[in-house]
Amino acid sequence: MPFNIAIPEAFILSTRQTSKEFEAEAKKAIALKFYIDEKLSLGQAAELAGLSELGFIMFLGENSVSIFRFDGEDCGAELLCDAQNAERIANG
Repeated sequence: MPFNIAIPEAFILSTRQTSKEFEAEAKKAIALKFYIDEKLSLGQAAELAGLSELGFIMFLGENSVSIFRFDGEDCGAELLCDAQNAERIANG
């Protein structure tokens, strides 16, 4: 079911965009926000933004958002595990 948000025409006109351009940009902004908040997956956010997954990844990069999600605690433990695995491989 489509979801519509009423945006006063004055706001659209002030951006100097067509309604279609405004809608496309708004969808990208919403997809970005929900992706950052972990409410949408990469694929879902890409679909909402009207982009391929690669296109959305590039859009994330343009907005300084990483596709890699590590919280502080998991990141340290994961790096330690990776370092131990690398050492085991190097030492045969």
